[in-house]
Amino acid sequence: MAGSTADGTADGTERISLSAQAREAVRQRIVDRRYPLGSRLVEREVAEELRMSRVPVREAMRALVAEGLLELLPHSGVRVRRLERSDVRHLYEVWEPLAVQASRLAARQVAQSAPAEPPGLAALRATLHQAEQASDVDDGPREVAAHTAFHEGIVALCGNPLLARTMEQLSWQLQLLFGMRAEPDHMRAQHGLIYRHIASGDEETASASTLLHVRDSQAVALRSLFEGSGNGNSHGHGHGSNSDGGGSRT
Repeated sequence: MAGSTADGTADGTERISLSAQAREAVRQRIVDRRYPLGSRLVEREVAEELRMSRVPVREAMRALVAEGLLELLPHSGVRVRRLERSDVRHLYEVWEPLAVQASRLAARQVAQSAPAEPPGLAALRATLHQAEQASDVDDGPREVAAHTAFHEGIVALCGNPLLARTMEQLSWQLQLLFGMRAEPDHMRAQHGLIYRHIASGDEETASASTLLHVRDSQAVALRSLFEGSGNGNSHGHGHGSNSDGGGSRT
């Protein structure tokens, strides 16, 4: 019979499971802005909110610091990371070549599977429909999730587990970034174009259209976050962000 651990769980496996649950819950609250950018997270308060002990919450916060969604405070505790211009630039510098390669490999998978449709292509197509539906009803968070799912779907389709693991490290930072600014119509249209090139098995055109999209996305992000008067939330993507970062989470 397994012994009890210090936090009262039956064994280490259960603690890992609780830690994963806490990580997912805190991560989602950051992305949908229930925990605003710059806000301090108090371990005890988060544990109470999630109805968990503090040990898995502490482990979750440590993992989210490593993911780049949280940052350590100078003396103690953590806060939700605020993206600076350099953070956005660095994120796109890494994402661009990975996104381009993912589209190339996805198109290759389609070509190699022809005339059959490879697993994952229908799911990728579905994300375009989901984004369109969300846009029609001005549901910003759902549209952000659909756009993120589109890029994740390309990675899944390419069939490279190493690339998938690498992209997973960027996924939540990208989703947080996508949620901070509106998605222009022409960029939504670019997703459709990328899909068509992948679905036709055209590696070079798929990768070229992805390169254009990622660079447009970076320009939109930098302009709306740091150069415009607004914060890019015209599609309802913002959820009460605390722009000054002071004070604890409420």
